[in-house]
Amino acid sequence: MAPSSSASARRTGRRHPLATAALLVVGLLATGGAYAVATTAATAETTTASAEVVDEGGKLFAANCASCHGLEGQGAEAGPSLVGVGALAVDFQVGTGRMPMAASGPQAEVKPVQFTQEQIDAMGAWVAQLGPGPAIPADEYLAGDGDAALGAELFRINCAMCHNVAGAGGALTEGKYAPSLAGVDPVHIYGAMVTGPQNMPVFSDLNLTPEEKNDIITYLTYLEENPSVGGIDLGALGPVSEGLFIWIFGLGGLIAVTIWLTAKSN
Repeated sequence: MAPSSSASARRTGRRHPLATAALLVVGLLATGGAYAVATTAATAETTTASAEVVDEGGKLFAANCASCHGLEGQGAEAGPSLVGVGALAVDFQVGTGRMPMAASGPQAEVKPVQFTQEQIDAMGAWVAQLGPGPAIPADEYLAGDGDAALGAELFRINCAMCHNVAGAGGALTEGKYAPSLAGVDPVHIYGAMVTGPQNMPVFSDLNLTPEEKNDIITYLTYLEENPSVGGIDLGALGPVSEGLFIWIFGLGGLIAVTIWLTAKSN
């Protein structure tokens, strides 16, 4: 009788063809199980510690946001789904007064903030538990102590086409606009880069690292703290406004002086 293939494999010292795959599956299951246990324990601790805050955030959301975004943040005809937007999006939209919107329009505009920071954090915590999303960044990425020169280069490459090289803002299509970045809180600048509100693209950590985002914040801080070296900046809107100023006031002044001198000589 011919020997079996398994017996032949044992005698020759060769492994079964499925042995490697089985070991890989066992290793993945063990690693995944250990990770699940660790993360579940950590999540349970966080949820227990912040359950009261999340509950308060849910009440605030139901009273102020659910009419547009749905009771469970699932979205509705008047507002998009908030599942997966994270606490950072809430901090940006509500912390700048853009939300709740006063009226429908092409763009949510900055208004006086209607909530305290504690209330905003509570709503952010409630939205965060709907699905994984961007969280509030660490203070080290908001300090504005990075490389201003590199930040200026990154800003010119990624942001200046809409916000102007000096962060003064500019017009977009269909009644929308890129707002001025003067006086904007660093966490809101960071939040805009990560969450991509309105027409703004999302700059993930693969596009701009947290350190590079801090460099951009450093550059914008530098612009605020250092006046224009050329004198009056004329709104920092670029050569069009400067040329218009020269044509109207410069040449207009010369014409006025010429007329005055001619009239005086006559």
